[in-house]
Amino acid sequence: MRFQELDWQQTPMGELSLRVRRDPALDREVHEIKLNDEFLMSSLFTVSETELGRRAVTRLDGTDLDVAVGGLGLGCTAAAVLDDDRVRSLVVVEALAPVIDWHERALLPAGGTLAADPRCRFVHGDFFAMVASEQGLDPQEPGRRFDAVVVDIDHSPRHVLHESHTGFYFPEGLAALRDRLRPGGVFALWSDDRPDDEFTATLGEQFTGVTAEVVTFDNPLLRREASSTVYLARAPR
Repeated sequence: MRFQELDWQQTPMGELSLRVRRDPALDREVHEIKLNDEFLMSSLFTVSETELGRRAVTRLDGTDLDVAVGGLGLGCTAAAVLDDDRVRSLVVVEALAPVIDWHERALLPAGGTLAADPRCRFVHGDFFAMVASEQGLDPQEPGRRFDAVVVDIDHSPRHVLHESHTGFYFPEGLAALRDRLRPGGVFALWSDDRPDDEFTATLGEQFTGVTAEVVTFDNPLLRREASSTVYLARAPR
């Protein structure tokens, strides 16, 4: 089939759909997740999401690492984290329950691998609300801290999927995230925009070693190079 809708569900954030199509020009299957009229993710563009997870873990020293990922999507960021054998555990927080279901049913390419990895656990919840709560990011261990927290949810700090996310990108929200990290832990954030100097400066108020790294990749649809940004920062020791 050239096109198939694998699932469609109404969610608190709107209409969510998963579809797969055959791209004749590229001769490959493309999985796409849409929320209302917006494309959340496409398997055509996963380089920067993979680099987000890889760069976050690469910044860490030691072994037996505990990582939390905000946003499951196609699973590329989570898979990149698990590619590092030093990772002991991974908690993936996802607000949209159908996305977790798609992975557990292996409707997405990475789904079967993530669901079968004993180090990985999916948590249905609002990442931003959980960061600000006393419980934190792991319902099984309230107040738990992590070696890295990696976030790939909104399009960018200035282009959020829901207005309730906005406060996370200001000092108070980032301070709450910092407190979910162990001393020296890494915060990593994906953005579809170019580096934002104002946001980078805001990060610097709460973290050390802040960088905004541009990740470039090929856009086969437009036949040109595209880019995203990976923000990396470290919690004070």
